[in-house]
Amino acid sequence: MLNSKDLDERLKKAHLEAEEGDAKRRAASLKIPYLNLISVTVPTEIKAMTVIKPEEARAAKLVPFQLLRNKLLVAAFDPNLPASVALLNELKKKFDVQIVISSMASLEHAWGYYRYAPDETKEISGQVNIDEERLNELLEKIKTIEILEKELANFSSPLVSQILEIILGGSMALKASDIHMEPGEDFGTLRYRIDGMLHTVYSKFTPHAYRSIVMRIKLLSNLKLNVMDEPQDGRFTIGLNNRDIEIRTSIIPSEFGETVVMRLLDPLALKVNLEDLGWRPDDLVIIKKEIAKPNGLILTTGPTGSGKTTTLYAFLKRVYSPEIKIITVEDPIEYHIAGISQTQVNPDVNYTFASGLRSILRQDPNVILIGEIRDKETAEISVNAALTGHLVFSTLHTNDAIGAIPRFIDLGAKPNTLAPSLNLIIAQRLVRVLCPACKKKKELSGATREAIKQFIAGLPERVDKKVYENFEMYDHVGCAECGGLGYRGRISIFELFAVDEEIRESIYHTPSETELFTLARRRGMVTMQEDGVLKVIQGVTSLEEVDRTTGIVDWLHNA
Repeated sequence: MLNSKDLDERLKKAHLEAEEGDAKRRAASLKIPYLNLISVTVPTEIKAMTVIKPEEARAAKLVPFQLLRNKLLVAAFDPNLPASVALLNELKKKFDVQIVISSMASLEHAWGYYRYAPDETKEISGQVNIDEERLNELLEKIKTIEILEKELANFSSPLVSQILEIILGGSMALKASDIHMEPGEDFGTLRYRIDGMLHTVYSKFTPHAYRSIVMRIKLLSNLKLNVMDEPQDGRFTIGLNNRDIEIRTSIIPSEFGETVVMRLLDPLALKVNLEDLGWRPDDLVIIKKEIAKPNGLILTTGPTGSGKTTTLYAFLKRVYSPEIKIITVEDPIEYHIAGISQTQVNPDVNYTFASGLRSILRQDPNVILIGEIRDKETAEISVNAALTGHLVFSTLHTNDAIGAIPRFIDLGAKPNTLAPSLNLIIAQRLVRVLCPACKKKKELSGATREAIKQFIAGLPERVDKKVYENFEMYDHVGCAECGGLGYRGRISIFELFAVDEEIRESIYHTPSETELFTLARRRGMVTMQEDGVLKVIQGVTSLEEVDRTTGIVDWLHNA
């Protein structure tokens, strides 16, 4: 038998469900979106609410609850009520007003936030202007994931914008490249990708807090707040005094809510100086020679997140001069480079890699960057551009440098045009750099030292073997300097496949990958794994990192 408290709860729940059902029916009849302000949206933005007085909002049975640039979202019980019509007409004189239908329970919930109005006055404009003093406090305080976890656990303000400020500030303090928010049945989880690896930061967001943060992110990213069952992509900017950090937002529906990934594009994190990327001196000689040529095709290959675009940006910066024209077609533009005309793919207006490439060829460029070659048409136009006096940079998804040639042929490129167009193919991966403050030297057995000596002796003649004579290996440890992770930053390992006349002659006859690899080795190619091992014995990275990115280094583990 139910006690009076349980009965009251059931009646209250049934009443709320009836109210929401009625609101849904009214929304359907008016052909206006429905929105539940209690369970699916962020507590309303105070700046948006204060465009009208509380008594006016209550009298008209509506509330402005989100403001982005000039777009004002208003929840109304019935926009056709005389008081609502009059107030909405006034708002439309100043704003682009968009209306959703909500229940009275939702409106009562939203009106309750007027009491926070004195504390929240910042306008929302697609740019988050984090207070520099507050940001510096976060950067000083948050040295490890554990400290950030405590900061979030102890946070008590009802203002979701401040929670998001801690999440964004913490990501900058820990130098994260991506922020992941994942809903669960009972709690939401926050994770950061730091140096390519995901780390759980906080896993105790209540369902309401999680939804509130997600809706705040959707607002800032200019996404549809009432759409929760479709993927959406957007962007916003963190405005700092010395730079703007762009945030790319991706939201997809999942079992327990919406999953969010935010990519942070910090100009200070971009290594655009060629020498900073991790080339060996002998590789750098080849790179400088190839990018100095007036025409030809240079490719970077590897999976998503392997540093390909950063490498191409470094090439653009090196070849740039006021005397030449450089145009790019990217998806998306990750960083803006001064003096270069950058364009972005937009399928909605049929601006694809292929159509964009055709268009920019009419702009008389000297150097072209194509974000990715993924279809026959783009492959053919790229090859033809390289044969007609243009230097073309692009990326391709293959596992190694050799694999780019059969991949191009699979895309429909003809060997007799591909061979003369190719200058250089680069495969790369990113490995984490050992923290110099805490890395620990490993004790190497005599067998291991002998195996490494034989490896060095077997390297091509172009590699300066004297550099590696006094080799050592190190393990990661973890300290305050690296936030306890044992690594700080990442560096690339490379594989260069320079296409000379002998290799071109081979491409004409459509060789297998095995034949190409044998020929490339004879011509002095150093594989990615070998480049990784060279960085291991210089103390730059660990053997575990090279194993993780290139596969197990059997000969070294078995020594």
